[in-house]
Amino acid sequence: MTDGIILIDKPAGITSFGVVARVRRLLTNQQSKKVKVGHTGTLDPFATGLMILVIGKECKNAGSYSKLDKVYEATIKLGQISTTGDPEGDLSDVSDAVPTLIDVKEVLQKFVGVIEQRPPAYSAIKVNGRRSYDLARSGQAVELPVRQVTIHTLDLIDYTYPELKIKTHVSSGTYIRSLASDIGDQLSTGAYCTSLRRVKIADWTIDQAKTLPEMGIVD
Repeated sequence: MTDGIILIDKPAGITSFGVVARVRRLLTNQQSKKVKVGHTGTLDPFATGLMILVIGKECKNAGSYSKLDKVYEATIKLGQISTTGDPEGDLSDVSDAVPTLIDVKEVLQKFVGVIEQRPPAYSAIKVNGRRSYDLARSGQAVELPVRQVTIHTLDLIDYTYPELKIKTHVSSGTYIRSLASDIGDQLSTGAYCTSLRRVKIADWTIDQAKTLPEMGIVD
C-alpha cells in the first residue's frame, strides 16, 4: 500500500507512536523506500483497540479522521483514584462505600448528552508547545481547561463491586479516563479506568482491524 488507511487493533503496553513506528518500518521494508505513516488519534499505552493509520498522501487528511465519533468499552474501579486516571499511576484509597446498582445507573445517566469535561493532566494536549503529560511527569501542576464533549450513549454492561463495565459512544475529544474519574466523584467513591478498548470509529469496527502479528510485526 502506498496511500490510504490501515485499521490496526492496538495491543496494550505500547504507545500509539510505537504502533506507527512499527507499521512504518514494515511498509518501508516491503517497498524498499520510506513510507509516510501517521495516526489519527492516540490511544493510551494501557488501552487497546481500533486505530486508523493514514499512509502516504492520505496523511494530509488525518485531521478529518480524528474528528469522528468513537465507541469504547471500559472497566472502571471504584474506591480508589489514580494520578494518571489509569493503572499506570499512583493509587490512593478514597472510600469503601458500596454504591447500589440503582445509584450507579442514576449517576451514569447524568453524563449522557452534552457535558463539560476537564481532560486529564496526563494527556497529549499541548500547553505552551509542550505535551501536558511531559509537564505533569516533570512535577509541574497542570490543570487543562474544561471543554464540551458529547456522550451519545453510556450503557452499563456489568456491575460487580468494585468494578463496573461500560460501553459508551462519544464525540471526538472525550477522555474516558476523565469520565471514569467524574463517575467516581458523583458516587463519592473515587474511581479510575483499569481497562479501555476502542471498538468503533465512525463506521469502522474493531472486527475490520488487523493485529500487529497479523500484519507480520512480531516485536
